[in-house]
Amino acid sequence: MSGHGDSTRAILFALGANFAITLAKGLAAYVSGSGAMLAETVHSLADCGNQGLLLLGVRQSRKPPSPDYPLGYGKAIYFWSFLVAVMLFSVGGMFSLYEGIHKLSHPEPLSSWWWAVGVLVFSIAAESVSMRACVVEVNKARGGRSFRRWFHESRQAELLVIFGEDLAALAGLTLALIAVVLAVATGNPLWDAIGTVMIGVLLIVVAVFVAIEVKAMLIGQSADPIVSQGMKHYLEQRPEIARVFNLITLQLGNDVMVSVKVQMATEATVPALIASINRVEKEFRQQYPQVRWSFFEPDSSD
Repeated sequence: MSGHGDSTRAILFALGANFAITLAKGLAAYVSGSGAMLAETVHSLADCGNQGLLLLGVRQSRKPPSPDYPLGYGKAIYFWSFLVAVMLFSVGGMFSLYEGIHKLSHPEPLSSWWWAVGVLVFSIAAESVSMRACVVEVNKARGGRSFRRWFHESRQAELLVIFGEDLAALAGLTLALIAVVLAVATGNPLWDAIGTVMIGVLLIVVAVFVAIEVKAMLIGQSADPIVSQGMKHYLEQRPEIARVFNLITLQLGNDVMVSVKVQMATEATVPALIASINRVEKEFRQQYPQVRWSFFEPDSSD
């Protein structure tokens, strides 16, 4: 059975890692006077902003329902997650791609390369800590599924975004380190340019995949398939229910709305029928505490 990862913890670890990386790059830019390292500092600062947007989205999604938003603000986190995916595509991917193409057209020998190597090694270490924290939370949520399947079926947009961002950042930093080492070892600055282009392509691909998944949540997806199947099985096993005609779930951030149509077992009176429905709903919501709204319809046919 799938669980629920602590996305806030994963976001805070990512924010801490990116802030540390920003300080390291800023120090390297100040000491070496490198314009490229200064640009990278701004890039990492933008990544910190991404985590800030996700924290804002998590906070907004917890606002209580209102007359204008009777089902609450849970889907707000999807908007902010989609915005972060767009920023990862534009600020991250397109910037790196542009920088790489520029270097290919105007190759320049690396200056103060030891600073670049030192910062990259530190950044890989910091991102590894963040990635490990994220994977711990993902493992709680994926319920034995492969990472690929979880990525497609997850309904935790913010955790999905952090996972994609950490994975892309760690892979990108590793590519950058390899490119710098090759450029220094061979004396050919084109390796650095090629590495930068590859990082840009990587960030764009990850951003597109993340955006596709978050877009599906924005439109309106059901609950996690494993959770939906468990709900249906639970209702089918209830002695009060003779048959489940259909079960509709809708994921709203961390909350779930459920609409179910069933054939009840024989009840002698209307009060007895109402009591059975109330009992099923109460125990159903105890079994699945993420269900905030439930609509129960008894009927004799589909």
